[in-house]
Amino acid sequence: MSSAGYYSEEPKLRTRHPGSERSGFSPFDELAREYDAWFDTEGSRTFFIEVKAFQELLPKLPKPWLEIGVGSGRFAQALGIETGIDPSTKLVKMARKRGINAYVGRGEQRLFDEESFGAVFLIVTMCFLDSPLGVLKEADRILTPDGKIVLGLVLRESPWGQFYQQKKAEGHRFYKYATLYSCDEVVKLLVQAGFVTEQIISTLFQKPEGVQHIEEPKEGYFPDAGFTIIVAGKQARAKKLGNNRN
Repeated sequence: MSSAGYYSEEPKLRTRHPGSERSGFSPFDELAREYDAWFDTEGSRTFFIEVKAFQELLPKLPKPWLEIGVGSGRFAQALGIETGIDPSTKLVKMARKRGINAYVGRGEQRLFDEESFGAVFLIVTMCFLDSPLGVLKEADRILTPDGKIVLGLVLRESPWGQFYQQKKAEGHRFYKYATLYSCDEVVKLLVQAGFVTEQIISTLFQKPEGVQHIEEPKEGYFPDAGFTIIVAGKQARAKKLGNNRN
């Protein structure tokens, strides 16, 4: 696999962020093993359903691929994503063991050259970002002109979003760090960052804590879906295509 488009060595952090991140700390460092174990225990069926929803998109996405917020590399390994970044040192080490070219870093940092990737994934990552707009703008910078950004989201208005909001209010070890967004808010952020929404896929229509069977994803936005995938392209590319048709 070519190393073109990303650093051959782990990049150094150029910026610091408010709060605990100021010392290079990620809250998921303390929860890394527990987080990763979820995929093999109560989250295994949910994970399979979400991966299944992504798989029909993959043949359409130009390579190479990057996952921002790669975590322990579960999704990257399952989907064939070559490269990932995450602020948690412990999770990055886990991702590397799964064969991912993973680096410690944050999505808003300029770690890669312009137009380095054909697709950038953020899978259940938006809700944990300090600067979602900053990360989306950086994704726009590192994507090729025909590149795509692919978001995997638990939307605030969904039953799953409401479930996690309650967990957050109760001080849950994971969800207390999460800020969920509505579909409208995500689409507006994408527009601000220079993207045009092209496709939405929905899945996980079963109730939280009651996932009993494997589901087929549905095309389009459904407010009762627990997991939503939004694919967007660059606005400059969309405008050029529109002008060519005139």
